[in-house]
Amino acid sequence: MSDDKSLIIICPQCSTANRVPAQLLQAGGTCGRCKRPLFAGEPITLTAANFDAHASRSGIPLLVDFWASWCGPCRQMAPAFAAAVRQLEPFMRLGKLDTEAEQAIAGRYGIRSIPTMILFSIGREVARQSGAMPQQAIVTWARSQSMGGMPR
Repeated sequence: MSDDKSLIIICPQCSTANRVPAQLLQAGGTCGRCKRPLFAGEPITLTAANFDAHASRSGIPLLVDFWASWCGPCRQMAPAFAAAVRQLEPFMRLGKLDTEAEQAIAGRYGIRSIPTMILFSIGREVARQSGAMPQQAIVTWARSQSMGGMPR
């Protein structure tokens, strides 16, 4: 019998909770329900339907970019945030939440300026950063704030 730790990974497509052995996390894996990859190499779109599952039930931290389509700095940071996924997955999930479409969630977290990134771990806010950042600054900040650290 093994006492290896397993993590709950929420599927980015169907929001099903999947148990993944920690030592196999880098292999990615597929969802047991929809059979799609658990990591797609791009930020997921967060909505009222899937936000709480990813923020509260996942065994890996969730980094959320709160943004809006009319926001110039948000559009400027979008490619950097998307590129940061390649450096942070599978040890962290990255998601984007449109504050115009999801005003209730933005209000719940007191988003007053955008872009704002919030790092969540098991349902609680761990860190917050406002303002556009380049890719490496996003990666460095996220890793420095992540509980328990992350592999480089």
